[in-house]
Amino acid sequence: MDVGIGLPAAVAGTDFTTIPAWATSAEDAGFSSLAVLDRIAYRNADPLLCLAAAAGATSRIGLTTAVLLAPLRHKGALLAKQAATLNALSGGRFTLGLGVGGRADDFEAAGVEQSKRGRIMDQMLEEADAVWRGDTPIGPVSRPRVLLGGTAPAAFARAAKWGEGWVSGGGGPVMFAANAEQARKAWADAGREGEPRLVALHYFALGDDAEQIARSYILDYYAFLGPFAERVADGAATDPGRIKGVVRAFEDAGCDELLLYPCRGDVAQVALLAEALR
Repeated sequence: MDVGIGLPAAVAGTDFTTIPAWATSAEDAGFSSLAVLDRIAYRNADPLLCLAAAAGATSRIGLTTAVLLAPLRHKGALLAKQAATLNALSGGRFTLGLGVGGRADDFEAAGVEQSKRGRIMDQMLEEADAVWRGDTPIGPVSRPRVLLGGTAPAAFARAAKWGEGWVSGGGGPVMFAANAEQARKAWADAGREGEPRLVALHYFALGDDAEQIARSYILDYYAFLGPFAERVADGAATDPGRIKGVVRAFEDAGCDELLLYPCRGDVAQVALLAEALR
């Protein structure tokens, strides 16, 4: 199983000028990918711009949105152009993880009807696929690897139709294993060959007051989930032993790549996580 690390683009107080330093440190430490979250009505940086900065500072490490909330971007052709540009700029290192989103404040800020997000996503995927195939005058023609997130039947069907695999949220290895089976079934039902790539994310914090910092961040970021946010916060890995246990559990659950997202923004988290994984 590959292990990637998230950028602190959604961590309050992060100095975003340190994103290139995070990227180079993660590449030097041997992480498989740099990943980034997406919100509109939050204090985060734009995910595609963060990954563009990371791409310019690195040459080998993968670049992943896990996930970008596609319906908030309105038009599939524009998203396809942005994604293709980032993929071309990075030499084919970009993985576009997409989800429909579920926070009402994001949709209000973007001027998008939340009730239509599934239909918007389907239309955007149609438009994006045409761009990446070169069937439109829009370029560059550079198709990124695509992953689809979500746990509704329609989400698994989208992953099987449009993507190279499925990406889970922050629900932990047990929930991942159950949903991964649904992703595999949808893949087989769609007549796809081989197996879908299965990616998961999990949260970590290391150093002084790690547990308190992780809980504070996660409960704020996932406040809209109500009691489920507590489950995500309880699962955060806040010491080397818990990190090793989380990695083993996801690997045993059939995960192909685990993306460990930081709950604090200092660059030292990269080295601390690398040491914890040794």
